[in-house]
Amino acid sequence: MKHIKLAAVAAALIIWTGWQNNTVGITHYTVLSDSLPAAFDQYKIAVVSDLHNGEYGENNCRLTSIIKKESPDMIAVTGDFVDSKRTDMKIAEELIKRLTEIAPCYYVTGNHEAWIGGRYQELEEKLLDTGVIILHDRSVGLMKDNERIQIAGLDDPDFTTGNLSEKESALKNKIKGMKLTEDYCILLSHRPEYFRTYVSESIDLVLSGHAHGGQFRLPFIGGLIAPGQGIFPKYDAGAYSENRTTMIVSRGIGSSIIPVRFNNRPEVVIVHLDSI
Repeated sequence: MKHIKLAAVAAALIIWTGWQNNTVGITHYTVLSDSLPAAFDQYKIAVVSDLHNGEYGENNCRLTSIIKKESPDMIAVTGDFVDSKRTDMKIAEELIKRLTEIAPCYYVTGNHEAWIGGRYQELEEKLLDTGVIILHDRSVGLMKDNERIQIAGLDDPDFTTGNLSEKESALKNKIKGMKLTEDYCILLSHRPEYFRTYVSESIDLVLSGHAHGGQFRLPFIGGLIAPGQGIFPKYDAGAYSENRTTMIVSRGIGSSIIPVRFNNRPEVVIVHLDSI
């Protein structure tokens, strides 16, 4: 009887893990700010991160269907749209076509875009052809009812340096170089491990990914391991706030080096802005 119970538990665990790895959920966050213009109250952002050439239905129809139902005002793509080990431009191209039909898309690179070398230019051309706004260490203004916010984006530091000690200072210099105004700022940056930098530069809202939710999530503990942070990462998933800065870290959609997630369902993040 004991063996039967153990087998039943093991089978249930396998089925549950398989379901989690092959479906995408939606996670909602509300970000309150007295710096947000009233015109952007209830503005809704869908965050698509770490696709890694993942597919959910033909041409990612299941993925785009759940995003479309949310009716976002904009879509933020926060890096690793392709995977350097199994790059498939067709998957990326078909998905971005569908996403741009839903809402304006803003995009920043991740480390995997840096790792595909010369093929990145091919990806960028496909993104630009569909009308994606690519933010290479720059910001753009977004107007609504004569009020303005700014959308900024950082290229992944692996495009310029592989030295861990230099990456944080490089990102800080890039933010300073954008000469951001006092307008409410949404920063797209693949790397959550540099939260202290975003806080020091007084960014209002950071949208990030990269950590894959810690890959294996343990009850009451959180993620087990994340790139750039190691064991028991501090910024694995969810919302983090300090001073005037809030950072939302997506668990992402796909997988890369480790192909299986545990207790860590892929997600699309929906951020609701609330002017107070």
